[in-house]
Amino acid sequence: MNASSPAEQIKQLRDQINYHLYRYHVLDAPVISDAEYDALYNELKALEQAHPDLVTADSPTQRAGAQPLDAFTKVTHPAPILSLANVFDAEGLVGWRARIGRLLPDPDAHLDYVVEPKIDGLTVVLTYENGRFTQGATRGNGEIGEDITPNLRTLRALPQRIPIAALQSEIPNPKSKIPSYLVVRGEAFFPLDKFEAFNLARMEAGEAAYMNPRNAASGSLRQLDSSITAARPLTLFCYDIVAWSGGDVPGTQWERLQYLRDLGFPTSPDNEYCPNLDAVAEAYGRWDTKRNNLNYEVDGIVVKINDRALADSLGFVGKDPRGALAMKFPAQEKTTKLLEVAVNVGRTGVLAPNAVLEPVEIGGVIVRNATLHNYDEIARKDIRVGDTVIVKRAGEVIPYIIGPVTDLRDGSEQPITPPERCPFCDAPVTQVPGEVAIYCDNPACPEQLVRRVEYFVSRGAMDIDSFGAQTAVLLYQQGLIHDVADIYYLKKEDLLALEGFKDKKVDNLLAGVEASKARPPERLLTALGIRFVGNVVAGLLIGQLGGIDELAAASAEQLQEIEGIGPQTAVSVTDWFADERNQHLLEKLRAAGLQFAVKKTAVDDSTPQPLAGLTFVITGTLPSLSRDEARALIEQHGGKVTGSVSGNTSYLLAGEKAGSKLTKAQQLNVPILDEAALRQMLTG
Repeated sequence: MNASSPAEQIKQLRDQINYHLYRYHVLDAPVISDAEYDALYNELKALEQAHPDLVTADSPTQRAGAQPLDAFTKVTHPAPILSLANVFDAEGLVGWRARIGRLLPDPDAHLDYVVEPKIDGLTVVLTYENGRFTQGATRGNGEIGEDITPNLRTLRALPQRIPIAALQSEIPNPKSKIPSYLVVRGEAFFPLDKFEAFNLARMEAGEAAYMNPRNAASGSLRQLDSSITAARPLTLFCYDIVAWSGGDVPGTQWERLQYLRDLGFPTSPDNEYCPNLDAVAEAYGRWDTKRNNLNYEVDGIVVKINDRALADSLGFVGKDPRGALAMKFPAQEKTTKLLEVAVNVGRTGVLAPNAVLEPVEIGGVIVRNATLHNYDEIARKDIRVGDTVIVKRAGEVIPYIIGPVTDLRDGSEQPITPPERCPFCDAPVTQVPGEVAIYCDNPACPEQLVRRVEYFVSRGAMDIDSFGAQTAVLLYQQGLIHDVADIYYLKKEDLLALEGFKDKKVDNLLAGVEASKARPPERLLTALGIRFVGNVVAGLLIGQLGGIDELAAASAEQLQEIEGIGPQTAVSVTDWFADERNQHLLEKLRAAGLQFAVKKTAVDDSTPQPLAGLTFVITGTLPSLSRDEARALIEQHGGKVTGSVSGNTSYLLAGEKAGSKLTKAQQLNVPILDEAALRQMLTG
């Protein structure tokens, strides 16, 4: 730093840290690593300790987080939602214990502890009144957060009411024990096994990939449209009780974790009770290795004094509670050389750049490749071939490049430019306005076909046993498949002629192909790989329309009337079905015997048919029936369910939060029923 005085140094550091806090907490787009941020923060903290007269209330060391976004309603927390002081080794842990001791009547008094994973997600504050979830908020600046209640309600791990029915009987006198007002703190996060698939789907759809699971969790929960959050595989762990009234909570942290679990809150199975400080140090050593085997990203452990009353009585240093601290792990980041950029082509034609690295060991694993996400990201970070780059690895997530070390450049580095032609078929590439992805539009591109087949047979699609990526490549190379439908026309004698294919292997492969014909139409729709149509959207479309033929006949306007289907998805679907090549593909799949329509529930001849000849549309959330259950009930009694309101609609079955279908039904004078009225029709 060139600043001539401590005051100027402190100002520069604060400006830098505030900028990085803004990018991390508000934009969800950090440009430095956690380790680099910690170094800046610790430098500022040391300067302020040396010059306490320069400490101000708005310093980053005196607050937690950043200001909330203006797009959300502000929420004032009932108690400060604070961050923790950091240490990085056992020596720091011992120093923390010594500082605590000076505040105790007996400095050597026995203390026990709880160790919890420091999950790298988004902190959430959950409010329950009379057992019902009434509000959820982000941490924000520690005092004021953002109201994200509708988004949090989409998390399946979050209990809507406590205690959940299954656990009610396990809590003695639950009505007298559970506070009527309870505020719980937790962390929402992306499971690592879901993160890469989610990012790949975004890139296939022409959207920017998230840099890490923490950004994905934050970006998912801070959506103004909660249906976007609902389509993402977020989950939650809870670990603290912030405030309560009208009841009691346990007095130790270990008991509180069990209490939260008893009420139905998800808690980490990796929490540990430690009877003394030596056990904490041992746990830290185990965790530094254990973190690579977890399904969530952690950057340290949190150590808490088990006696909560004692911990709270110790007060704060600035805004860091003395009764707990974070032990950060050594960063799983290394520097290495970027040797070249390889290009992969996905099933929808997206060209994805990947870094080929000089091998480097990170967290016990030799890393040779890392994701570069897209060419816009490369340009934004100014990454060049030949650069020394910072590579981060977290758990099982594919390593990614944080950025270049520009000070080590010698002038030989080469800029990375997007390819103008597909490296696999030499077709020109295109870029859709407003998207970051570039595409190979050649439907005959061999690499695309292999990726489409690989996706089609995958577990989340048609789930064909014994059919992996290597099989897809081999069958293409041998000319046995030219599209995904050819899978269903493979002959045993052709497969036996291939090297390594014996009777048992071929029989297993063909049995898996045959079994996949029974998959429901929503799985087939997912497997077709239409842009923006994953398993959630496929379920919505088939659930509302009843089959693939009905979907093919629908207009973009009709599709947009389905809740959760936006204009981009609607256009993508209608364009796909309008393509003659795709129509030919569907006919081949139909001829092979795949399921194109939802199987109708068998109707007993004795079942009354009061709804015969009537057409229903379902919208909103019904009190006791899911949409699938409502559809089955209507069809069982002779009615028909369609996805959009028209002049031919007999009734609109509407629940809470009914959307545009309700408005259209009112405009067309279509009669509107609630669930109770429907049941009354069934009983005459």
